Amino acid sequence: MTTNDYATYIAGLPKVLAGAACVFRDGRGRVLLVEPNYREGWTLPGGTIESADGETPRQAARRESLEEIGLDLEPGRLLAVDWTRGSARPPIVAYIFDGGVLGEEQLKAIRIQEEELLSWKLVEPADLESHLPGAVGGRVRAALGALESGAGPVELVDGGPVG
Repeated sequence: MTTNDYATYIAGLPKVLAGAACVFRDGRGRVLLVEPNYREGWTLPGGTIESADGETPRQAARRESLEEIGLDLEPGRLLAVDWTRGSARPPIVAYIFDGGVLGEEQLKAIRIQEEELLSWKLVEPADLESHLPGAVGGRVRAALGALESGAGPVELVDGGPVG
């Protein structure tokens, strides 16, 4: 295969988006959610992996947390990986990391990125269903399950367990 053939082959491969986020909790076990201004609903602090820069999922989760909520914390272990199909976009592979338990001082230090976010709040795990419908909700529930059990990472498709 020539260099030209290889470049043509690579250009013709399917496109996949990739994102990374962290599950942050407080001492009572509530989950930190952010409210984007560019779409309805709530989500975890996180975003797109900048593959052109060679960024890894872990690096993206840390960068996005710093950008979105102003906290520069090394993500903990990988909790879940979700392959989410979409009708109006390429598939997304989403990596969810343990953001850890935030202390009172860290919670007070949160500063949201006003260009992308409207607000943030802490939500009881039992109330996550009403804030995180669909694949995002399944992803977060699976990540919390991996935290509780010590298992993981959990493999998901469209927010649900594989197999």
